[in-house]
Amino acid sequence: MKRVQIYDRAMCCSTGVCGPQIDPVLPKFAADLDWLAKQGHQVDRFNLAQDAAEFAKNESVQALLSSDGIECLPLVIVDGQIVSRSEYPSRENLALWTATAMPSNTASPKAVSPNRMLPIASDSGDCCSDSGCC
Repeated sequence: MKRVQIYDRAMCCSTGVCGPQIDPVLPKFAADLDWLAKQGHQVDRFNLAQDAAEFAKNESVQALLSSDGIECLPLVIVDGQIVSRSEYPSRENLALWTATAMPSNTASPKAVSPNRMLPIASDSGDCCSDSGCC
């Protein structure tokens, strides 16, 4: 199994899913990390406000923070390799980077073909015209 480390910007709590302004991507990402941990991977998440020592321990993280500032966060590291920076990755990317199979029921839905075509209005501007749509 893989070790996945996430280095987040300073947030009010460990997941960022608190406070008056919640970034809508954070609850989904928290669920994706929970899913990844349930697949057997070691997932460690560090918040700059609460875990500054963890940022200082990692030379790669230190180097990026020195060169790019906090704009490089969040950082995602898998087995010591930086795989993502400046954005939260999708569950599909997390699965790819950890060689984890995605269940078929989580795949994106396929486009559904219509059973019948609905009539459209004519160019005359009369929505009812002779199509019987009214």
